[in-house]
Amino acid sequence: MPPVPADPGPQPAAPSGPDPAEGPSRETGRLSGPLFRDEQPGAVEPGASETVVLRAITDDARSAPPAGPYPGAAAYPGQPAPPVAAGHPGAPGGPVAGQPFLVPSSYPGQETPVAQPDPQPQPAQRKQRGGRNLQAAIGVGVGLGAVIVASLFVVKALFLVVVIAAVSVGVWELTSRLAERKEIKAPLVPLVAGGIAMIATGYWSGIQWAAASLALTGLAVMVWRMAEPPENYLRDITAGIFTAFYVPFLATFVALMLAADDGPQRIVLFLIVTVCSDTGAYAVGYKFGRTKLAPTISPGKTREGLAGGIGLSMLAGALLMELIIDGGSWWQGLILGGCAAVTATLGDLGESMIKRDLGIKDMGTLLPGHGGIMDRLDSLLPTAPVVWLLLAAFVGS
Repeated sequence: MPPVPADPGPQPAAPSGPDPAEGPSRETGRLSGPLFRDEQPGAVEPGASETVVLRAITDDARSAPPAGPYPGAAAYPGQPAPPVAAGHPGAPGGPVAGQPFLVPSSYPGQETPVAQPDPQPQPAQRKQRGGRNLQAAIGVGVGLGAVIVASLFVVKALFLVVVIAAVSVGVWELTSRLAERKEIKAPLVPLVAGGIAMIATGYWSGIQWAAASLALTGLAVMVWRMAEPPENYLRDITAGIFTAFYVPFLATFVALMLAADDGPQRIVLFLIVTVCSDTGAYAVGYKFGRTKLAPTISPGKTREGLAGGIGLSMLAGALLMELIIDGGSWWQGLILGGCAAVTATLGDLGESMIKRDLGIKDMGTLLPGHGGIMDRLDSLLPTAPVVWLLLAAFVGS
C-alpha cells in the first residue's frame, strides 16, 4: 500500500477575478506590480515589457507635482522598482537647474541621462590692477611737488609751515583711527602743540631742544589724560607718546636738514631718493616680481621690487650728491640712496602693520589716489633721520 502524505493543511483559496491568462490584473486608477511595497509581484510572462511615453520636460512639468507613480516604472518579474534618481521631478526637492538627471530605461538596472539646457554663460569680470586711481595719484603727487618746490626756493621758512601742517594732519589721522578702531583715546591737543614745538625748536635751536620738546610733550600727554577716568589710562598715554615720537619727532629731522645753508638742496635729495625707492620698487615688482617680501604684512611687495627700489634710489643718490650737494661725492650718494631705500621700505611695512592691526586700508581720504597724509609720510618719516645723519657725516651739518 503506498504511503499517504501528511495533511498539508488548509489550501489558499484560488484568486478571484479575471483569467490569469489574460495578463496581470489592473484596477482603475491604480497600477499593480512590484512598485508598491504592500503588494506582491504578480505573475508576468517572461520577456514581457512595457512601453512608456515620457512627457516633454517643460517649466510647467517641473513645477507640477507628479500625477502618479514613477513615470518610467514597469513590472519586472522578481525585480524591485528602480530608485528615483536625485534631482528627478518625482524626487523631493525637484530638479537641479543646469544639471542632468536620470530616468529608467526600458531595461532593468540601466538609467538614461536626460540633458538639461546649458545655463547662459556669465560675462567675465575684468580684474582690476591695484586699488588706486593712478591718474588721481599722479595729479596729486605733481601738485604736492609743486608746492614743496615753491616753498623751498622762494622763502625757505615757508616749507617749515608745510611740514607743520602735514604733521598736524598726520597726528589727527592716527589718533582718530586709534579711537575709531581700538577705542584708544590719545590726547590730540598736547600732541599737536608738542609737534609744532618740536619742529620749530629743531629748526631754530637744534636737536637738543627738539628732544627736550619731545620729553615735555610726553609729560603733557600724561597730565592731559588725567582729566578722564582712570580706566585704560596706561594704554592711552602709551599710544600718545608713541604718536609723538612716530610723527612729529621723526619729522623734526626734516627741519634739521632745512636749517643747513644748502637746506633746500638737502630736502630735494631726501625727497627724490625716497620717491625713487617707492617708484623703482613698484615698477620692477609689477613687471618681474615673483618672490613675496612680507606676505603677511604687505602681499604686494616682492624681493625683486625691493632690489629695483634700492637700485634706482642708489642711482639717484649718486647723481644728486655729485650735482647739487657741495662737497658731495657719487660713492656717498650710493650709500645714502641704498640706506634710504631700506628705511623707506621698513617704514612702509611698519605702517602696514599698524593698518592691519586697526583693520583699515588707508589712514584717511584727504589725498585722492593716495589715501591720507600718513599714507604718504610712512616712508618719509623713518628715512629723514637716516639721511640727516649721513649728510652730517659726509658733508657736515
